[in-house]
Amino acid sequence: MASIAGTTVSMTSLSSSFKHSLAPDARISSPNSISISIKGKTFPSISLQPRVSRFQVKCAAKPETVEKVCEIVKKQLAVSEGTVVSGESKFSALGADSLDTVEIVMGLEEHFGISVEEETAQSITTVQEAADMIEKLIENKSD
Repeated sequence: MASIAGTTVSMTSLSSSFKHSLAPDARISSPNSISISIKGKTFPSISLQPRVSRFQVKCAAKPETVEKVCEIVKKQLAVSEGTVVSGESKFSALGADSLDTVEIVMGLEEHFGISVEEETAQSITTVQEAADMIEKLIENKSD
């Protein structure tokens, strides 16, 4: 248990680096819980659970679309041979500025036969976002 001015806190299942930062008399008793005692009054244990996001967005684009976008991005940015470009790749991390992003979008429009609104084009920051946008535009075009 760690005590601070009449308050006792017991934590378990902590990383070793955090365990070492607790007071020397800290005690680990049960997995994934916190027990609190203030001036002799004990409160119910609080269970720790991994943080799970409520909403999760899955990739909408087909792998071949993502692959083609990667090729176009590599070509437009003249990326070196050894540089890996994937769906998670950010244009800025690949050295693209706003003009490069416009050129990438123009290349995508030409290849996929789509038209991207300027506002939408400015909001694209990753290969995956571009591929998802393409899939959405192609789907809307066929409706």
